[in-house]
Amino acid sequence: MLNQSLFNFQQLSLKTTLFYLLFLILWTPTSHAQIIQDDFEGNGSIDTWFGDDCNINTARANPHIEGINTSATVLEYHDVGGQYANARFDHSDALDLSTDHEFSLKIYVSSAGLTGAQNNQVSLKLQNNNLNEPWVTQSEIIKPLILDQWQIINFNFATDNYINLDPNSPPPTQRTDFNRVLIQLNGENNNDQVLAYIDDFSFDSEESTGPVYDNLIWSDEFDTDGPVDDSKWFHQTQLPLPCSWFNNEIQHYTNRTDNAVVENGILKIKAKKETFTDQNCTKQYTSARLNSKFAFTYGKVEVRAKLPFGVGTWPAIWLLGKNINENGAYWDNQGFGTTSWPACGEIDLMEHWGTNQNYVQSAMHTPSSFGATVNHGGQFVPNVSNQFHIYTLEWTPEKMIFAVDDVVHYVYEPEVQDANTWPFDADQYILLNIAIQDVIDPNFTESSMDIDYIRIYQQSNPVSTKEINSFSKLSYFPNPVNNELTVLLPSISAQDTKNVNGAIISSIYSSNGKLLSSQQGVAIDNQLKVSGWDALEKGVYILQLKTEQQQYSLKVIKN
Repeated sequence: MLNQSLFNFQQLSLKTTLFYLLFLILWTPTSHAQIIQDDFEGNGSIDTWFGDDCNINTARANPHIEGINTSATVLEYHDVGGQYANARFDHSDALDLSTDHEFSLKIYVSSAGLTGAQNNQVSLKLQNNNLNEPWVTQSEIIKPLILDQWQIINFNFATDNYINLDPNSPPPTQRTDFNRVLIQLNGENNNDQVLAYIDDFSFDSEESTGPVYDNLIWSDEFDTDGPVDDSKWFHQTQLPLPCSWFNNEIQHYTNRTDNAVVENGILKIKAKKETFTDQNCTKQYTSARLNSKFAFTYGKVEVRAKLPFGVGTWPAIWLLGKNINENGAYWDNQGFGTTSWPACGEIDLMEHWGTNQNYVQSAMHTPSSFGATVNHGGQFVPNVSNQFHIYTLEWTPEKMIFAVDDVVHYVYEPEVQDANTWPFDADQYILLNIAIQDVIDPNFTESSMDIDYIRIYQQSNPVSTKEINSFSKLSYFPNPVNNELTVLLPSISAQDTKNVNGAIISSIYSSNGKLLSSQQGVAIDNQLKVSGWDALEKGVYILQLKTEQQQYSLKVIKN
């Protein structure tokens, strides 16, 4: 936001010859991960793709080298009207969905190649190819698509809504017979045509050690109408340059409710055409620039927002290092300003330019690349100025993931993390503003960025799955469980069971290491009863038992 090139959207290719080397490393027998990949450039583990009622070409020159996909070769998917058209492959081993897993692909659907009025969607189906009719026990996830742009679509059968064709089939995470993957566009039982391109297919199943950001630590729901909450927000109004802001912005930022106000539960940051004098400087436009009085390191940020109209408007939702030495900024006023931009780091969660309506971008500014940074990515989102969308940043110690409505458009994950590429191991704070550029439409009068909420999540009771994946050989039943699980413990002394007030601590974790519940129990005749399973969703869980001298971990399936 401090100095962003407006029209440079080309991404650096994520593919290098390291792809194949990485695949070989991950596929070694010592790895516990199950990884299936195909980049359609000769690297990966999928030998053959098949097309059912569908023409496919696995060596198609990429006709849309743009955005997040600049690779040379893709899979062409051409449904010429087949009733059950799909592209598929078989795998020699059953897919392991019991641990943390994800299917991922890049896809581009051309509006020019569509007929009919089907929903624009992609289905990922899992089947057992050993059956005469493999589809009868299939499971499926359906995701919506945006036309005429590359996008990353992820599928997770533990967390996404899925459809079992046979309602009596167990949850997909309990299945061990899936060995076929199908991709289908715009449904079946129709004869409409679809032309699409698919790239970078992957399936990764492994015990996750990444953070799960699910604990709400700060938010503003904007429930109270009137001025913004001054316990949470600071109006930044001081001009940093003589009678000017950075980037040739031509507005004054004010602390008036004319420019920032909560109305009907919505924060409205209003850019207006009006003559306004402040700091001995007269300008023809006003707006607001808010600094959060909360700063944090790592987590997930969600903002539900609707963006302004108007050529020359430049709304942004972004973050700066708490240590930036910018006169007039909230944290600098509090004495934290020790570091200049871009060494402080800048994270642009969302930027939008009225000169390129409906294109939203995310970007990173660091000493290694700033201003017209090469580190950016974006997507076209329909009706950003008419409808609310959810803009998301997930900030981990290793990478930044940017998405709109759960569709990822950019991941920043530098191979080398140092002060030049990663000044992001320290607190950042949130900024909200609409800047006015000098190309503003002369007929512009007023428009607002409307924000329904801002929420920041961090880890709650984080535990590494490395601490709980050494599974014990205890007997326990029933498994799958509905309500109560019985664990048969070895003969242990009374002293050993006295962990807390004579009880054994039973903790239930999700498969990715999130603590869900904890309870105390006493073993009677070496049997421990663990209840509360009826409150959990279907899936795979880890039960950890702790005594004073022992620790046991059990993998439990919930019906």
